[in-house]
Amino acid sequence: MINLKKLFIFPLIAALVIVLIPQKAKASVNVSAHSAILMEQGSGRVLFEKDAYKPRRIASITKIMTAILAIESGKMDEMVKVSENAVRAEGSSIYLKPGEKIKLEDLVFGLMLRSGNDAAVAIAEYVGGSLDGFVYLMNQKAEEIGMENTYFANPHGLDDHENHYSTAYDMALLTRYAMNNEEYVKISGTKVHTAPNPTENWDRKWTNKNRLLTGLYEYCTGGKTGFTKRAKRTLVTTATKNELDLIAVTLNGPDDWNDHIQMYENGFNSYKIAEVLPKGELNAIKDQFYKKKVFIKNGFEYPISSDEEDLFRIEFKMKKPNKEWRKKEDVPKIVGKAIVYFDNRPLKTIPIYYKHDEAKDKETFFGNFRSLFTAIVGVKTDD
Repeated sequence: MINLKKLFIFPLIAALVIVLIPQKAKASVNVSAHSAILMEQGSGRVLFEKDAYKPRRIASITKIMTAILAIESGKMDEMVKVSENAVRAEGSSIYLKPGEKIKLEDLVFGLMLRSGNDAAVAIAEYVGGSLDGFVYLMNQKAEEIGMENTYFANPHGLDDHENHYSTAYDMALLTRYAMNNEEYVKISGTKVHTAPNPTENWDRKWTNKNRLLTGLYEYCTGGKTGFTKRAKRTLVTTATKNELDLIAVTLNGPDDWNDHIQMYENGFNSYKIAEVLPKGELNAIKDQFYKKKVFIKNGFEYPISSDEEDLFRIEFKMKKPNKEWRKKEDVPKIVGKAIVYFDNRPLKTIPIYYKHDEAKDKETFFGNFRSLFTAIVGVKTDD
């Protein structure tokens, strides 16, 4: 028997032929959290949710936004001078000292692994120029990502502002965005980090507070913990198994470790990745003008359960060949689109490209390069 890790779904005229993998039946999920969500990272599909769109206080999972903004600032190798204001931050701390200089990258490790509120303020002041400036950047990024029910008032999540909230869904969106950044993935998934301590003769050593990552759940790849008296326990984690990448979020979850494990186990047991449309040549296009001449650059994958195998449909919409397309180079790059439907609802639109003469493209490229080179060195060529 062939051991397939993925399901492959290929278009054949109007139908889809699907190679299936036997899957376990869905198990029920009963979480302690007031709000919860399980999202598949690649597609953004919600696999489970409980009151996931209700705004709530979020505590230190706020720091996911603080971390990604610091990483995207491009200043991770720069040294940050710690202010008195940062040192005075309440709650969890990495025990920074006023006036000390510490690399921004180390501050982000301290932020994510030990939830340092002093690190959050130091990052905000350096990256945003001030706390208010950084908060502006946080909300700007939230809007960009599509976090429609979120407002940030500080970089750490402490209960010092009334107007600081998000939803389980929005925090999953933020995490999905952050997980596209390799540096964030590395930091979020680090179990122990050592950083220089300029005022002592020993280095700082930080162990990640995320117990799922450090031993409770072997498939966990990262995340962020949170707690305040008003928000209660909040938790964001990520996990990967059998090529399925999942994101779990719980808000006000008294038994959050088990909530996440239960959501993950249900997700991994109930869903597999289906390659709905593989990248490359589109053999389903039978029009003589386009036959064996069109392709898609990126395939499309989607998580499905065993009872959803017949819910896909693909519609191809091609441009009508133009009389002016006398040569291959006259044909536009994009000549159509593939619309993927799932349960009769449009799910994804993928551009269809025309195969131009690659050899000619290369010849043109080298011809242009040769012309540029000869122009630079002053070599003359015969007409």
